Amino acid sequence: MTARIYQRPKNAMQSGKALADQWILEFAPAEARHPDPLTGWAGSGDTQQQVVLRFPTREDAQAYAGRYGIAARVATTPPRRLKIQAYADNFR
Repeated sequence: MTARIYQRPKNAMQSGKALADQWILEFAPAEARHPDPLTGWAGSGDTQQQVVLRFPTREDAQAYAGRYGIAARVATTPPRRLKIQAYADNFR
């Protein structure tokens, strides 16, 4: 059972940074999805894909994965670079 730990990205549709400080632990898919013969919807028998765990810090997420023997890969977020410009720069 493998998992991915990452920091929740900022919502692109809003300027606020609410919930961007949370760390997410998601499990990797154990089997491929296949179309259902009756409805045609994609599905699988893997229920771990539905589990999403949220933690306040990266260390808490790593401690949880270590406690339960989950091989976790941490995806670090790149540093944010602000482009400081004035509103008048849009009209030059």
